[in-house]
Amino acid sequence: MSLLSLFDLNLIGRATRPALECDLPDGSRLELSFGDLEARSNRLARLLRARGLGRGDRLGFFLANRVEVIDLWLAAVKLGLVLVPINVLYRERELKHILADAAPVAVVSSRDLATLLPGGTAIWDVDELDTEARSQPAAREVVPCDATTPLAIIYTSGTTGASKGAVLTHGNFATNALALVVGWQITPDDRYLAVLPLFHVHGLANGLHCWLISGCHMRLVERFEQAKAAGWFEAYQPTLFFGVPTIFVRLADVPAETAARIGGRLRLAVSGSAPLPAELHDRFRRLYGSVILERYGMTETLMNVGNPYAGERRPGTVGLPLPHVGVRICDEAGSPVPDGTSGELWVQGPNVCAGYWRRPDATAAAWRDGWFRTGDLGVRAPDGYITLQGRRSDLIISGGFNIYPREIEEVLLEQPDIREAAVVGIRDPVRGEVPVAYLVSDRALDSDALLAALKSQLASFKLPRGFVRVDALPRTALGKVQKHLLPPWLAPA
Repeated sequence: MSLLSLFDLNLIGRATRPALECDLPDGSRLELSFGDLEARSNRLARLLRARGLGRGDRLGFFLANRVEVIDLWLAAVKLGLVLVPINVLYRERELKHILADAAPVAVVSSRDLATLLPGGTAIWDVDELDTEARSQPAAREVVPCDATTPLAIIYTSGTTGASKGAVLTHGNFATNALALVVGWQITPDDRYLAVLPLFHVHGLANGLHCWLISGCHMRLVERFEQAKAAGWFEAYQPTLFFGVPTIFVRLADVPAETAARIGGRLRLAVSGSAPLPAELHDRFRRLYGSVILERYGMTETLMNVGNPYAGERRPGTVGLPLPHVGVRICDEAGSPVPDGTSGELWVQGPNVCAGYWRRPDATAAAWRDGWFRTGDLGVRAPDGYITLQGRRSDLIISGGFNIYPREIEEVLLEQPDIREAAVVGIRDPVRGEVPVAYLVSDRALDSDALLAALKSQLASFKLPRGFVRVDALPRTALGKVQKHLLPPWLAPA
């Protein structure tokens, strides 16, 4: 059974059923049925075919949440294309690397975002594509695909700062979504409020695919906005919501009476992409009357572990392995450790990506005897619940986004008078962690100038919250920086 055949349960089987609503820039409301989505994506697929694209061709998209992302995704599924989603917060340095590495035929973007793409990029305007596609026939044209067919190359940073593209297949996405639809009992009667970005696997592989396979109704918004969130919940009355800890921090500020009304209709709230503090679990339960379901996944593997829908949702843990996922917790030598002992999580299953794009070295390093080494440290309780303890690397997770210090350090070292740089994650009550830079410099630091230089090359969530001048970085005898010995950072009053 192909991924498309799962979507067809609704694209064809429930064609007249309302599927989606979203607000347009002019203030009007767009409402589409599953049959409308089928026709729109068929027209776009024919247009892309007319532009010369075929099975295996790579096509990037650099877009905020909008219905055209869904059209593009469905068209890719039908044509066997390989999409390259690009984070809209990325800037020149990151964009150049991804575009050079993936080498897509073109990048679909909007007029406002297209100006950020490097010169020489083949840019296809999303609005022009939409207009041109309307003249195409609505009859379906499909290229046969199976579980091994690549569908996306999604980039995730490495500890050296070199971003790697995880090759995710139709089978990876199908396995992941089926497990969630069944395990979380998502049905056509659910209403899903979608605020997560569709360039990220959380919003894409979990949110978008669960919606398409279950046949529930979705309200799509461009991005989460705290000032509008309560109004969205009150007006749309969702039963299903996926978020990251930063979003749940914001939702904890909703007035108690409003939160109680929202919680009375909200069947399931899921958090992922970063650890959720136990205190926030408790605040949400008291305000909304429900317990957040926390889970754990990665770009390379999609979902691995989750707290149960029916059963104990244990704060501070990410729960139990999903039915299709094998999990080991291993020591440095790769041997499984006893329950209660810290080690690295290794996973195995049909959810694990096909490898890293054009990186056989990285692929070989990440897999051992058929197991994928996640780089995440954790411990398993005797009853199977897993608690994450951080990264083997220096990964910083801020607001659900991964930040690798090496990438920021490299940009800092390009600045005048900066001789050494070390970036670490500092706990933050809203974003989980934020980066702070420790710098060895011959003169006093100009924080404003440093921020201005970084803003032109890095996404906003990667910008250091502070800069600390030190005489030297603590190092081992072999020259490795000992970040845990850096002086504590004191936030400005």
